[in-house]
Amino acid sequence: MMIAAPSGAVSGDLFAVPRTVAERRADGSIVLRSSERLRDGARCIGDWLEQWASRTPDRIFLAERGNVEASWSTVSYAQALQQVRSIASWILAHGLSAERPLVILSDNSVDHALLALAAQYVGVPSAAISPAYSLMSRDFDKLKSMIALLEPGAIYVSGTKPFAAALAAIKPLHRATIISGNPDDADALSFRTIAATPETSDVATAFAAVTPDTIAKFLFTSGSTGTPKAVINTQRMLTSSQQAKAQTWRFLEEAGDDLVILDWLPWSHTFGANHNFNLVLRNGGSLYIDGGKPAPGLFATSLANLRSVVPTVYFNVPRGFDMLIAALRDDAELRRRFFGEVKFAFYAGAALPQNLWDALEQLSVETIGRALPMVSAWGSTETSPLATDCHFLAERSGNIGVPIPGTELKLIASGDKLEVRVRGPNVTPGYWKAPDLTQQAFDEEGFYLIGDAVRFADADRPERGLFFDGRVAEDFKLNSGTWVSVGTLRVAGIAALAPLAQDIVVTGHGGDEVRFLVFPNIPACRALAGLMEGADVAEIIGHDKVGSAIAQGLAKLKAQSANSSGHATRALLLAEPPSVDGGEITDKGYINQRAVLTRRADAVAKLNDDASTEWVGLD
Repeated sequence: MMIAAPSGAVSGDLFAVPRTVAERRADGSIVLRSSERLRDGARCIGDWLEQWASRTPDRIFLAERGNVEASWSTVSYAQALQQVRSIASWILAHGLSAERPLVILSDNSVDHALLALAAQYVGVPSAAISPAYSLMSRDFDKLKSMIALLEPGAIYVSGTKPFAAALAAIKPLHRATIISGNPDDADALSFRTIAATPETSDVATAFAAVTPDTIAKFLFTSGSTGTPKAVINTQRMLTSSQQAKAQTWRFLEEAGDDLVILDWLPWSHTFGANHNFNLVLRNGGSLYIDGGKPAPGLFATSLANLRSVVPTVYFNVPRGFDMLIAALRDDAELRRRFFGEVKFAFYAGAALPQNLWDALEQLSVETIGRALPMVSAWGSTETSPLATDCHFLAERSGNIGVPIPGTELKLIASGDKLEVRVRGPNVTPGYWKAPDLTQQAFDEEGFYLIGDAVRFADADRPERGLFFDGRVAEDFKLNSGTWVSVGTLRVAGIAALAPLAQDIVVTGHGGDEVRFLVFPNIPACRALAGLMEGADVAEIIGHDKVGSAIAQGLAKLKAQSANSSGHATRALLLAEPPSVDGGEITDKGYINQRAVLTRRADAVAKLNDDASTEWVGLD
């Protein structure tokens, strides 16, 4: 979606005009599709690397730095291809395959990228697993289940010491070679050794044998309600997704060295990997790997990197935009460079709270005299991820756009909502070694049951896009029979309680009123309370000033929607941060509503206890 700009030329210069056809069926369902045909794309992602290594061999493909004081270490397209072929020789010689894939446990890095590309280049799947399962978990249960499912032939870590506990936990479950990015690790094979492997003729033979149906990677779902599922990502899924992106983002076809991305989003997720990384590779751009992320103590690194490299397109999640806005307000030079050089900003997944949209628009207008375009898209791990794209000037936050070329959406009435299903070349063929789950994931016409709901911006003009309307399974009824739209209310609640609420879980199932479990923004709460850094969390969230501000936020939300389903009457601030082991949060910072409600039943009980003094109510 996009912030309205004073000049309509901004959209025309960057994006294609949305053209959407709506087929209204006799059974009441609606099928939406683009009137533009999806053009033929690459056979495989390795073709992109070959193309740019030939056309622009010296252009920077990847860059990273160990700290914000260091210079950027870069790899050109030609250098990347040479190393990919060498690594691929080792991969083939050691018998890796779909049944013995490459697993990567570490964060984004040049080594990570080259290993994954090398495997995919010769038809061997790679599987990046969120480092949170190795570095933040206490029991490693989910990591164990992933390793047992994949039975990897090789496992990469940036260093064996930080991953020692995780490696020990999974050791009985595999016979993989451990590869380390640290050349001093005597208990693992050095990445440098693998990258120096002499190229063999088997590499060219294997590369030629890769087809669009070859498995490129496995990406795991969050597993918040059980064992994580390995989503099969084929070469066709990845190349068709980027082909559709190029047809909607028209500037990409001529972007070349003008496409510069600075990004932290993890490659263990489809947003960072299939959307952002492949966007750079498909279009011959340069990717600067951001070692920071939107978290306390780490965002300073992202800001230092942003001062060093201003990207063409700025990608982030809502929490990242929240922290960016605060930084832009305090730094006039960064503000001038950011709004002057970034073509547009992109967010995906969770809807951006309107207060952040408004703040970014205001800062942009004050700085450069026009609003920075904000765009978004929608999809999932199973859709690689692009299913819709909002490549037009939307009026407000929340518009997820229209179907991309080649992809169809089927809308079906579900209660008072429209459930959306997806079909296209970008959709997974299923889950690895899980035929029953695969069968359950598709309807009789082959549409993937993504579980989301949408609504039209204008039912008579489908080209104006769709709004994300929450997860079908998350919504619930109050005793009055009124449906609560969890996704919509969550975003409105975060905006009303800003800046004190980092995220919100909506509850009230089986009751008369909606209530909030709030994951607090501890630094913001501490500042409001006037407490010193290091103050006890319980003291911070229990402070009178914090409670008063939360009550005022609840009142503000009620003023916006007095309907019982449109506001919350109580809020309980949670002292314990969301749990990785409990499936409550991903490393992108997205909260799983169901997992939190299940794991924190005691907190819900306190919220519903009239005698409790821990919750804050409406004034």
